[in-house]
Amino acid sequence: MTTALDQDAIVRYEPRGAARELFRAREAEVFIAGPAGTGKSLACLFRLHLTALHNPNIRCLIVRKTAVSLGATTLVTYEKKVAADTIARGIVRWFGGSPREAPGYRYSNGAKIDVAGMDKPEKIMSAEYDLVFVDEATELAVGDWEAIGTRLRNGILSWQQQMGACNPAHPTHWIKQRCDQGQARMLVSRHVDNPAYMNADGTPTEVGRDYFAKLDALTGVRKLRLRDGTWAAAEGLIYEEFDEAVHLVDQFTIPHAWTRWITVDFGFTNPFVMQWWAEDPDGRLFLYREIYHTRRLVEDHARQARGLMVYPSGQWREPQPRAVICDHDAEDRATLEKHLQMGTSAAHKSVSDGIQAFQSRLKLQQDGRARLFIVRGALVERDPELDAARKPACTQEEITGYVWQVKPGGAVPEVPLKENDHGMDAGRYMVAERDLGGRPRMRTLG
Repeated sequence: MTTALDQDAIVRYEPRGAARELFRAREAEVFIAGPAGTGKSLACLFRLHLTALHNPNIRCLIVRKTAVSLGATTLVTYEKKVAADTIARGIVRWFGGSPREAPGYRYSNGAKIDVAGMDKPEKIMSAEYDLVFVDEATELAVGDWEAIGTRLRNGILSWQQQMGACNPAHPTHWIKQRCDQGQARMLVSRHVDNPAYMNADGTPTEVGRDYFAKLDALTGVRKLRLRDGTWAAAEGLIYEEFDEAVHLVDQFTIPHAWTRWITVDFGFTNPFVMQWWAEDPDGRLFLYREIYHTRRLVEDHARQARGLMVYPSGQWREPQPRAVICDHDAEDRATLEKHLQMGTSAAHKSVSDGIQAFQSRLKLQQDGRARLFIVRGALVERDPELDAARKPACTQEEITGYVWQVKPGGAVPEVPLKENDHGMDAGRYMVAERDLGGRPRMRTLG
């Protein structure tokens, strides 16, 4: 597709498969879903861009769950791969926002593309739009999606539409259910749809071969979703109750009065995991900070952790944790205590009742809320070695692949598979501390 616009700019894009269908779709709600690397977001961004160029004064929106994630991913793609030429020619310019309007891109023909995160929806929820694109739509709750849909009433386009791009999630996710029930249309995107990775004859490009090799190295449910494009739950999934739309929450200012806790699962070749938890007055637990890293000494992790909590002067940045609950390794505990300058206590490590207690906290209670949450962005830093190995790099990425061990013959015992479970162990220590009674062998530094 090559489009000339008043001889000012040329937009080149080759939509294939689901991307081509997206340009023809006129349904009010459309999702384009498929494996990683099929060009889903790129297709939606090009559709927004071309629609804005050809329709003066329309108003569009790009949105993700959080504004920070939008700026670091989707908008980079828009500026570098979609609108670079029109930005260079002055046809499109950035508008930084005002007390009345959301930030976004302003076109010389009067068209607008606002940008926002659903963590700060005030300005977009008072505006009206013709075309909306939600990137990583599985991050949103169904209420977010429906709230955005109420803003599709600008009326300049003859059709109003809400687009969502996503990788598959679990098979009961609201997006799949919405499409299965006919409330929205789902377009299935495949790797052959992406010219960067696949030639027109169906053979991979050089870049594509390297990318597919990384996807092929994935295992379990991550491979099913990101390589094969399947809406799948892990076979033998332990925490079936976990729902990203329910149990992942945006960052917020934690009240000073909330009790703080730390849990630790030691590791070197395997990840060392340190989790910070906040407990609200109703006993709900929030994982709000996490170190998850390989090949560092315990003393280095301890110094980093102390720096996150305590100023160089010795004054605390945040409330001091009530306890540091650890795996039982005596040498590692002693090293941690010395460099963290805090005492530790040994975790309640019984696996079966700990898992049951964790499962119970994931269930919705009578007030409609669960009793355990993970805060988005809790991870302090990503471990590049884990990313290169295509392994989970934080607790959030572990939980959807945490499965029961299956014995030959298909019997499923009450024992979890000991693989990619380091954040799960630390999280279980926290729940056991609150729900399963006292701590053994407490040790306090003098």
